[in-house]
Amino acid sequence: MQDTSMMKSALRQRDVGRLRQIARLLPALALITVALQPHAEDPTRFNLGTPASTEDIAAQDIDVSPDGHGLPGGGATVAQGKIIYDQACASCHGSEGQGASAAALAGGNRVPPDELAADRTIVHDVGNYWPYATTLFDYIRRAMPFDSAGSLSDDEVYASTAYVLYLNGLLDADSSLDATSLSAIAMPAARYYREDRRVSGGDL
Repeated sequence: MQDTSMMKSALRQRDVGRLRQIARLLPALALITVALQPHAEDPTRFNLGTPASTEDIAAQDIDVSPDGHGLPGGGATVAQGKIIYDQACASCHGSEGQGASAAALAGGNRVPPDELAADRTIVHDVGNYWPYATTLFDYIRRAMPFDSAGSLSDDEVYASTAYVLYLNGLLDADSSLDATSLSAIAMPAARYYREDRRVSGGDL
């Protein structure tokens, strides 16, 4: 009988201890519940950042299509491009585009893509691998120089594009480049590419 009473007392003490533990946790659970509830006024905003202005959007909306749509006005010559290249590009890509700490831009052989894939010693450069000259402008404009992307003016981008194309034998030394002439350049590798007409679903 005494053992039964002692057991009941021990169980009551255990239950009381559990209740006290739960009671201590309740305030924390209440705070978590409140924190997880969406803000009543506007649940989609977190008061971070600022609204994008028209100028902000325009500064990022600079993509150029393969057909040249989106190219800006202005232009430059190959000679002007050499100056820009020597200042902003040569340290990474080499004085003649042969590559250094960054990839080669010129110097590769004009070979079909199956040969490029089979022989990895063949340099992949702008002249034998890129399908559109306009893509070169677009890439330089938004991503180069590596340590200060977007710092070149449109004319400087035309200039550096002209010089890289010259290094690949696609422009003469006395050539100039603008939106019209750049869009008209036919890249040697373009014939090896085909349009991807897949749009959705299982095609992708």
